[in-house]
Amino acid sequence: MNGPGDTAPLAHRVPDLGAMELLLAVARHGSLGRAARDLGITQPAASSRVRSMERLLGVALVERSPRGSRLTAEGVLVTDWARRVVEAAEAFEAGAQALRGRRDSRLRVAASMTIAEYLLPGWLIALRSERPGTAVSLSAGNSAVVAERLLSDEADLGFVEGLGVPAGLDSAVIGHDRLFVVAAPSHPWARRRHPLLPAELAATPLILREPGSGTRQVLDAALAAHGGLAEPLIELSSTTAVKASVVSGAGPSVLSELALGEELAARRLVQIPVEGVRLRRDLRAVWRQGPLPAGPARDLLSLTRPT
Repeated sequence: MNGPGDTAPLAHRVPDLGAMELLLAVARHGSLGRAARDLGITQPAASSRVRSMERLLGVALVERSPRGSRLTAEGVLVTDWARRVVEAAEAFEAGAQALRGRRDSRLRVAASMTIAEYLLPGWLIALRSERPGTAVSLSAGNSAVVAERLLSDEADLGFVEGLGVPAGLDSAVIGHDRLFVVAAPSHPWARRRHPLLPAELAATPLILREPGSGTRQVLDAALAAHGGLAEPLIELSSTTAVKASVVSGAGPSVLSELALGEELAARRLVQIPVEGVRLRRDLRAVWRQGPLPAGPARDLLSLTRPT
């Protein structure tokens, strides 16, 4: 409730844009009927809008006669002010449209390595067919790096694999992924007759991605109750490098099922069964906390499918 010295909000004290546009149309056409047709409204609706404007301002704006409608002296003055407001609104709308155009002309994506290598290429090809004018840039890194880029406004949309959502981000699960223990065919594990136990896996030095990667987060959590991960045999910053090392016989590893199709099919790597431990993770789209991203980021999000 307003106090003695307060005023109502401006929106309650001045006519709205539609009323101002109607007044400008009356000045242009010299007829309330023609003004109504110009704006796509009925003449009774136009008359009602003019009367509401006159009550709000406390002055007569339009004189009606059988020959048409003309502005009063006060109406001429108010029309001049209304013209400036409508022109400012048009400039506002043009500026907003330019901002949308700039937003829609580019899309900055940050993705963890597995998604960047094995899923995003297909999504981006589909996006290009829908938005050929959008320039897309992709930066790949581990899940922690993706979160940093989003929070520092260096990316519009991110994709991560891991146990949860980094602080300051919202997310949507877009699929699921399994992690496989793999080794070269020459490795002793490839000849095992029984599945690995969690304690054996935890105690064995593995070829691993660096701390901060989604794969490493899931593995750390899964083996925490079994003594934790042994000191890595080798730490590498890309899935491709890890695979190459395992294929060469350097040691076993734990990698995404998405990354292993070709190597398992060609028997360059062997999947080692494990029991008693859950090696599974969610794949998530992530963005800065708030509403779903708009423009091309939302279109890309709609193209992702459960994997």
